[in-house]
Amino acid sequence: MGSQAGNRSAGEDDGTGARHQAVLDTLGLEITGGALPAGHVLTLEGIQERFRVSRTVAREAMRLLESLGLVASRRRVGITVLAPASWNVFDPRVIWWRLSGADRENQLRSLTELRAAVEPPAAGAAARNASAEQRALAERLAARMRTLGEAGRLGPFLDTDIAFHTLLLRAGGNEMFSGLADVVAVVLRARTALGLMPPQPRPHALDLHEAVARAVASGRAAEAEAAMRELLAEVRNAVVPPGPPGPPV
Repeated sequence: MGSQAGNRSAGEDDGTGARHQAVLDTLGLEITGGALPAGHVLTLEGIQERFRVSRTVAREAMRLLESLGLVASRRRVGITVLAPASWNVFDPRVIWWRLSGADRENQLRSLTELRAAVEPPAAGAAARNASAEQRALAERLAARMRTLGEAGRLGPFLDTDIAFHTLLLRAGGNEMFSGLADVVAVVLRARTALGLMPPQPRPHALDLHEAVARAVASGRAAEAEAAMRELLAEVRNAVVPPGPPGPPV
């Protein structure tokens, strides 16, 4: 695919994947951030020229953006940017782009509200339906989060936190809850990558993870749900700035 590829050995990456990802991420960020507003028309030729990529790379990037509902390709019109109502807002890539842009605060608020609606009943379902192995794993993960959090080891802590929430979303046997595991994972990763986590997790948050785990392990569904609801309220207070004060009462 061009002179650079010809100078590489047969087994060496020619950089096509990296160029494709760069096109996809740049346009995804510009669309979700409003730099390319709804109705803006793109062309394959324009993308090729701007990013210095082949038509194949440009076409594949557009195909993926179309699958995410960000653009629509129309004959004799071109590739048109779509309004947010058409976006696949549950796709982890769209979530990441929105969290990386100027509208981060609103995206965090909507995602946290989604988590608050879904994760408490998911924890209750896990308490009712989890296997013995899953119940034991919930407690082990919560204990590991305590150890890593108190040590300030945010990388391993993040991986364990994702494993904990993924386990609870899947352990209840509800495929709709389970289907949101990737959404929650990308939100948790974004909090760390975008500098929205404190240097050490708050002690109360660690307490609540352990409370959820104990309730799930012992089959106390109402307690698991209540502890997870309190945990998500803690998360909301940590990541979403409070709005302007309301009128005096």
